[in-house]
Amino acid sequence: MSNREMYTPGPAAGAEVQKDGEKWTLVLVRELHHPPAMVWQALTDPAHLREWAPFDADGSLGTVGTTVKLTTVGAPTPHVTETTVTRADAPKALEYNWGGFDVRWELDAVGGGTRLTLWTNIDRRFISMGAAGWHICFDVLDRLLAGQPIGRIVGPEAMKFGGWQRLNAEYAKQFGVETPGWPSRPRT
Repeated sequence: MSNREMYTPGPAAGAEVQKDGEKWTLVLVRELHHPPAMVWQALTDPAHLREWAPFDADGSLGTVGTTVKLTTVGAPTPHVTETTVTRADAPKALEYNWGGFDVRWELDAVGGGTRLTLWTNIDRRFISMGAAGWHICFDVLDRLLAGQPIGRIVGPEAMKFGGWQRLNAEYAKQFGVETPGWPSRPRT
């Protein structure tokens, strides 16, 4: 049995929603057993992003002012957005915009590992879906950094995954929202 076949995501945890009127921000926190410099590389290097993130990047996200095209993986039609990195304080903070949604990463050294925090605004109708998708992405990232890659699980492929369905329902309950239906273009 492969590592991917053995993978089952844990319970929904480490997430909250910050509400500002119609703007909802998903905040996910994950403790990783890898140093910040290693996590930073996984967040900024296109080769690493291809292994775990819900988008491909045509260049490094590691430098302020760099313009990079981000291509959503698994979208029904090609969905490419151009972003400019607005903050890149290696290996502590990274900010950019992905398809009209602000994305902010913070990396804090904790022991020999990293507390990784993601803030991203998501349409409130799909906030539990986003939490479930990012939860799985973080699991894939953690295994990649541990040298036990299971391959990227994003977009429609993730939504077919039994663990995603459970996570979506658990996060919807935690956030006090209805479990959303299937959008034509899901976002993780």
